[in-house]
Amino acid sequence: MCGILGAIGSRWGEEVESALTTLAKRGPDARQLWRGENAVLGHARLAVIDAEGGRQPMVAADGRHVLVFNGEIYNFLDLRRELQGLGWRFASRSDSEVLLIGHAQWGEALLQRLDGIFAFAIWDTREQTLFAARDRLGVKPFFYSTTDGMVFASTLAPFFRLSGFPQRLNGRALRDYLAFQTPLAPDCFLADCRQLPPACALHYAARSRSLKTWRYWSIPRPQPGGPTDFPTCVAMADAALKESVKRQLVADVPLGAFLSGGIDSSLIIRYMAEAGVREMRCFSLKFTQSAFDESAHARQVAQQFGCAHHELPAPEIDATAFLTAIADLDQPLADPSYVMTHALSRMTREHVTVALSGDGGDELFGGYPRYADPQSAHPEGFWQAPLRRLVAAGLLPGALTRRTLHGRELLYYRRVELGPWPNSRKGMEGYLAPWIRAACGVEQTLEAWNALVDELGGELDGATMMRADLWSYLSENCLVKTDRASMAHGLEARVPMLGNPVVDAALTIPASIHLADNGKAVLKELCRRGGLPESVWNRPKHGFSIPLRDLFQHSWKQMGDDAFAGIERFAPFLNAPAAREQWQRCSSDRGGARRLTYTLLVLLLWLEHHPGISEVTPCAS
Repeated sequence: MCGILGAIGSRWGEEVESALTTLAKRGPDARQLWRGENAVLGHARLAVIDAEGGRQPMVAADGRHVLVFNGEIYNFLDLRRELQGLGWRFASRSDSEVLLIGHAQWGEALLQRLDGIFAFAIWDTREQTLFAARDRLGVKPFFYSTTDGMVFASTLAPFFRLSGFPQRLNGRALRDYLAFQTPLAPDCFLADCRQLPPACALHYAARSRSLKTWRYWSIPRPQPGGPTDFPTCVAMADAALKESVKRQLVADVPLGAFLSGGIDSSLIIRYMAEAGVREMRCFSLKFTQSAFDESAHARQVAQQFGCAHHELPAPEIDATAFLTAIADLDQPLADPSYVMTHALSRMTREHVTVALSGDGGDELFGGYPRYADPQSAHPEGFWQAPLRRLVAAGLLPGALTRRTLHGRELLYYRRVELGPWPNSRKGMEGYLAPWIRAACGVEQTLEAWNALVDELGGELDGATMMRADLWSYLSENCLVKTDRASMAHGLEARVPMLGNPVVDAALTIPASIHLADNGKAVLKELCRRGGLPESVWNRPKHGFSIPLRDLFQHSWKQMGDDAFAGIERFAPFLNAPAAREQWQRCSSDRGGARRLTYTLLVLLLWLEHHPGISEVTPCAS
């Protein structure tokens, strides 16, 4: 894994070298620049495969194309053999060179052949064009701006280093963050930047300053005619996981795995053992609070497969540790498990450079209870419309809002922290200053979700919810958490559950099979057949989080008091009294919504760390 940065026809080209230092944690092994006519490319490298031959920026043998690449291509050996059969010669053993030569051979069609986690850019020195792409599920990030020429980077951090780059807050990203705890692509917190969405590519022509973006892969809709018998589905998933894990074990550096003691990470250990990995190393956190601790289950799995098990005591999450973790975020992310993933990554990096993770198992194999609660289970009652009109008019209490909702909107209401429900406890307008509400477009909060659901089938049932989560909750929350937390310590996190073989197999299996046995029926059967302890797969789902209630009242109390006292200075767009009331209720154990309070706290601390943001604006479409 690495950090990439580039400027095409931009006045910021001279600042690429200094801005590249913001990506040093992502690429601690080397930082290099390439300068050419109209372009500057930078690369901060974490060397995992072919430390010498894989140096970047990588220039093609004929000098025409130059590559910067963040990620891993897991099927690069197969592609290399195919390209050699077509007459191409290679000067290295790296997957980077396979990308560079593969693009020369196949052009944009290369994307259809890749199995990996990646964000890369290829500059064509002859045509003066840039081609860039991001992996199918958005494991690796890619931000860009056309404010002056084209500037792109792995994270938002370099844009804060560029002198004079507009530091305006994107109102839509703020809205989505308050609703979903993370901004949603293509928006990001800087109004003059964009995120390239998952499974998308872009083409930028420097001479005409024209930009084109497109999607090269789509999540398939549920299709009739797929496998319907359970044994066939289990066999498909088994073969896919074996292949995916095997592909992702290629590395020239020490490799291990995160092991929580749950189904997904335990299965990764099983398939690593079956692939013949020697000296397996796994890493777990041990909590003192039993409600958060799964270490006993992780220990069982490690012992069964003979792993060198590093059981790391969960660190004291004091204010200093929390602030350090927030400082490593390029934009706010209010998933409390990020803090512990950050700590686990730091301790894991002391032993290995690459760690396999179980991310994606819940979304692909039906791991969340909400997937079994479709919109059809909540039809509209004849009394709901008139009741909602009375609530909207202020004639009935806003607390009745939930009772006026049905179908999709009720499911959204349950899941969204704040949204377009005026007067209710989840009404976003109550937490925003009046002057900022139009820029945030509160009433459009659910539009992106509705468009995604319509694209995937229209009915918000289990199959659609699982698919929609891939390009929302998974890509914008879970994978951001893992990427930022691991790369903050120069640790490469791989996700075998999201390899092409597994994704393709899982999306072929009907949701009814995934959701049997209270969810994850296929993976549970793989656990059983693989001899994993029953305590791993036959128990209630256990989240990976932190004790917010205790932290608000003790370790984080003073930090939170200071942050909420500074609302007018760092976040004048918030309704300060409403935000402070949330903090005071939670920090004094008088109730209050802890997740909302955490969302506000992270936002305030992040803004304090980025004091240059001075205004909020709607993001141009």
